[in-house]
Amino acid sequence: MKEIVVLSGKGGTGKTSITAALAVVAGSDAIIADCDVDAANMHLLLEPDFKQKKEFYSGLLASINLDVCSLCGICAETCRFHAITLESGRYHVSKLDCEGCGFCARVCPENAISMDSRRSGYSFVSNTRIGNVLVHARLDIGAENSGKLVAGVKREAKALADIQNKKYLLVDGSPGIGCPVVSSLAGAHYVILVTEPTLSGIHDLKRIQSLIRRFRIKTGCIINKYDLNLEMSSEIEAYSAAQGIDLIARLPFDMAFNEAMLLGKTVTETDSRFRSDFQEIWNRIQWYLNQI
Repeated sequence: MKEIVVLSGKGGTGKTSITAALAVVAGSDAIIADCDVDAANMHLLLEPDFKQKKEFYSGLLASINLDVCSLCGICAETCRFHAITLESGRYHVSKLDCEGCGFCARVCPENAISMDSRRSGYSFVSNTRIGNVLVHARLDIGAENSGKLVAGVKREAKALADIQNKKYLLVDGSPGIGCPVVSSLAGAHYVILVTEPTLSGIHDLKRIQSLIRRFRIKTGCIINKYDLNLEMSSEIEAYSAAQGIDLIARLPFDMAFNEAMLLGKTVTETDSRFRSDFQEIWNRIQWYLNQI
């Protein structure tokens, strides 16, 4: 099984739209994993059935035993995050503000505060409209450790790919270069970078490529909306060539992507020209994988 991770140095390049289109042409040969858990949206295009749901726990959350609490207020005075407030004559912990440091529990003279495991989100295994399996997740608002949740999604997806004897694991990673991206990269055989011909696009392309070099993973590039700035696209191509990055495709700006999203579908399902284009892109990706 070969693992392909699709990344972008910045948000808004079309990474998820392109990954979803590749998922359609890959069909039943691939397990799909949405590892952009902080802002998951692959499900909007693939219509998963959320067949399996699992709670994700990470970090700690303070809990006050109101039967033991003496209302001394030391915990509220001590909490630097202002997560403990007095309401209706009782102290309460704000789940959104609590950082789980545990200092309030240490200073409480009544031992009325405990630090409990915190539910930070959910992971799902779903069947999709296009006939493959999607492993995805949702991180709670303000929750921590999205990198740990990404690792869990990938673990589940890899296990399914092995059990079902799939050829590929196609991963939609997070934008940027943070912890979720590093977690997405672990174990990858090939990385596809989706970029756009803008100053921020090429800047963040260089930034994420410097990260990928540390993993020594073979990389390809798709320039989305290349015709909006041909000079910048040429600069991206020159940089890619100098870095040994495969130039997989140049995709033109086309409202067909927007029209497909409004219908809740991928562009390969609504435009026959793009269906053939993405089939050719998928063939190239397979060829590059076979060279590794």
